[in-house]
Amino acid sequence: MKKKPFRLTPYQVQFLLVVGFTTVGCALYLRYLAIEFSQVSLACDAGLQTVICKARAVSTSLFKHMVFGIVALVIAMLNLMRPSIVLLTGGVIAAGLGIVLYNIALSGVAIALLILGFARPAPATA
Repeated sequence: MKKKPFRLTPYQVQFLLVVGFTTVGCALYLRYLAIEFSQVSLACDAGLQTVICKARAVSTSLFKHMVFGIVALVIAMLNLMRPSIVLLTGGVIAAGLGIVLYNIALSGVAIALLILGFARPAPATA
């Protein structure tokens, strides 16, 4: 018996679009208005303790250690083995953050693996 390839329903596609655009929008906000904005950078480096400074510190330490790219790559490989909407959503979130927040190489490979996951058969249901 031949398995059908992994396909998304229209509602799942809409959900992934909303999640993807929200993730990339938040990452762009964090990158351009917290990390690269000179007034915020100087204030945070001077010791200002606000939520944006804490988010800046956390995201800076995460992208220095390539966490976004590694997480995206691991989730994409898991999705390649067993495609599911949960793994696809996690991969879209991690890869979106990685692309915007300086982990381009690993996140790019993860996006390619996520796309390749649609060529694999879906898990068998009993």
